[in-house]
Amino acid sequence: MNNDDNYGNNVPQIVAFCCNWCSYAGADAAGTSRLQTKPHFRIIRTMCSSRVEPDLIMEAFRKGAWGVLILGCHPGDCHYKNGNYKTDRRIRLLRKTLAQFGIEPERLRLDWVSASEGARFTRIVDETIEAVQKLGPLNLAVPCEVIHE
Repeated sequence: MNNDDNYGNNVPQIVAFCCNWCSYAGADAAGTSRLQTKPHFRIIRTMCSSRVEPDLIMEAFRKGAWGVLILGCHPGDCHYKNGNYKTDRRIRLLRKTLAQFGIEPERLRLDWVSASEGARFTRIVDETIEAVQKLGPLNLAVPCEVIHE
């Protein structure tokens, strides 16, 4: 990820992992409704929020993302039954370890958006961009490698 794309180095870039069934459809609803949002994010479509492994999140930070947003189905509405519960547990654990890499936990956000919630999608993206922009660019204290056992 290159923060120089027409904006300069002081503009945050957010990676947003969106589940196919709800939050990606919510993003689509925001677009078809012509809702305005800040342009400083990139969506990566996943089949389920539970498919977003910690190493993908850390890779986004390594590549220059100022923040990572994970959006999934509301609890109880997951297409894969309990994928979003797994994601919630995983993100809670990862937030606890981010400081070891010099990454503020506020740079990682997990939230829920349904297919009909285009306005909610827009609000969450804008809030995330604003929060990360207040933190400034990410300067990693140590290389962030997640070790799989």
